[in-house]
Amino acid sequence: MEEKKGIIAEFKEFISRGNVMDLAVGVVVGGAFTAIVNALIEAIINPIITLIAGKADFSEITIGLFPIGLLISAIINFLLISLVVFLMVRFVNQLKEKASKKPAEEETPAEEEPAAPTEAELLAEIRDLLAAKKK
Repeated sequence: MEEKKGIIAEFKEFISRGNVMDLAVGVVVGGAFTAIVNALIEAIINPIITLIAGKADFSEITIGLFPIGLLISAIINFLLISLVVFLMVRFVNQLKEKASKKPAEEETPAEEEPAAPTEAELLAEIRDLLAAKKK
């Protein structure tokens, strides 16, 4: 029979699992990253949109009785945030790619192996050997 663990021991075992700690770190870093992206959107992107398009407040837009302005604002913010996150991830991936290419370029290139003979070349060689045997 299995020995029953106390709730504190079970909780300690749950918390000390690697994936729980990874998740916690991800949530904390995600919160900090969200703050950066929101500040970028509010301080730079939204003012640029306001300069180009004029008033960027959609809160008063309604269709009949339904106020859809907040929905439009949320969709626009989602698209802007997604774009900024995409560009940031793309930039980081490009930096990683450049960093991984530098050591590979410093290595001396390996000598190329000679190309294997084609089927036609092999058949010609067999033909020549058979012709030489007949002589």
